[in-house]
Amino acid sequence: MTKKNFIALADVIKKYNRAPLYPAFTEQHIAVLASFCEDQNPAFNRERWLGYIAGSNDKNGGKV
Repeated sequence: MTKKNFIALADVIKKYNRAPLYPAFTEQHIAVLASFCEDQNPAFNRERWLGYIAGSNDKNGGKV
């Protein structure tokens, strides 16, 4: 997977978690997905990705 794919996946999680009709992804769900992403690409930055989902980072890893 590429950075573009990781951003797209995070965007889907963020959008889904804002939708009131669905139960949100839990921290455990997101941790499992992060582990999967790490397995797919050794350059994957787990903390930056989790920060983007949480809203503390922009998609390039900079602080919001």
